[in-house]
Amino acid sequence: MSAEMSADPGPFTLGEGAARHNLPAEANPYHEGSEEYALWAAGHERIATAIEASESEGT
Repeated sequence: MSAEMSADPGPFTLGEGAARHNLPAEANPYHEGSEEYALWAAGHERIATAIEASESEGT
């Protein structure tokens, strides 16, 4: 494992990955109201919004 890959992904990155795997926003594993919860939700929203936009353009 390289040095730059040694850190665990943060909540934002994990939220992005969850959206890419079609997990619902309700799957957020962090405690509601925490900074991690907000970061995960922001990452999820970023990708989910982009996916929805690309799907609507294709119709």
